[in-house]
Order: sequence, then structure tokens, then C-alpha cells
Amino acid sequence: MSLHDDAVLELKGYGAGAGPGQNELRDTYLEHLARHPDGMWKSCEAGHLTASALVVDPERGRVLLTLHRKLRMWLQMGGHCEPGDASLAAAALREATEESGITGLTLLAGGPVILDRHRIPAPCHWHLDVQYAALAPAGATENISEESLELRWFAYDEVAEVADASVIRLMERTRAALDGRR
Repeated sequence: MSLHDDAVLELKGYGAGAGPGQNELRDTYLEHLARHPDGMWKSCEAGHLTASALVVDPERGRVLLTLHRKLRMWLQMGGHCEPGDASLAAAALREATEESGITGLTLLAGGPVILDRHRIPAPCHWHLDVQYAALAPAGATENISEESLELRWFAYDEVAEVADASVIRLMERTRAALDGRR
């Protein structure tokens, strides 16, 4: 199965109880993929899907954020899909592992946590981000990558002080999903 086909299946399965605006956003992603066979790749100037993951240490009530080198913002780990990625989930896990330096991350079961569409500078115009949550193993130690200026663990209640609304929504949805597991 191609990454494009995987993304279509992942998105078609997303949505039950996803919250305000999420079903419409899912439909926008699906329409994009239907119109753009290259819609998974950075080269698609109309925009492309990206995959990200919020790294969470639920036992200690904290998340790991990266101070993004180019954007100078505290964000979750994530980025562009690559030809070797078997799925959107695999791309999100790869990005989270590469950018956090933490081995042994596992994605929270149940698929994407939330979708977030945001403008980026030309030549491309949109990132259609499919956002997951990655659970850090006990005793995880982060190692900064070249994409980050800094990595830092933040308590759940500290995230709103440093991050934008999209990261806050991702954290809130992740916490709700974690609470649903208990």
C-alpha cells in the first residue's frame, strides 16, 4: 500500500467524536489527496500532509517540546513524510524519535489525536498536519537534534505559557485520550 493510500484510509477512519471542525478538516484533507496524487510530499505546491507527535510522559504529567530552529516556537515533534515511511503513523513516530532522541517511543493507540491545518511560506502554501501522541518510556532521556534550538519537558499546566493554540489543543486532546484509557 502506498503512503498516499494509507493516509486516505487513516483519514477516513478519523472523526468519530473528533470535536468541532475536525470532520470538516478531515474532508479538506481527503479532497486535497483526491486532487493531488503528490499531496503527501513537500514538492506539492498546493500543500501537503505532514505527520507529528506530541511526546508525553503521562506518569509525570509532562510533555516534551522542541524550540524549532527555523520558526523559533515551542512545538511538538514532526515534519514531512519521506518515501521510506510505510504510514502516517510511522512518519510521526520516526519524526518524534529523530527530533527527541528518545528510543522506545510508542504511539498512543487509536490513531491521530487531532488534525491541524496551518499556512506556511511559499512555494508551498499549507501544511495539513496529522497529529499523534507518542508515549515516552520510563526514564526516557532526550537528545537534541539539529532541527531544534532546545528540548524541554513542560508540565501540562505550563504549556499554555510557551506554546501556541495548536499545541495547546493537541495537548488537551492527548490528555483526554489518556484519561479515556484509565
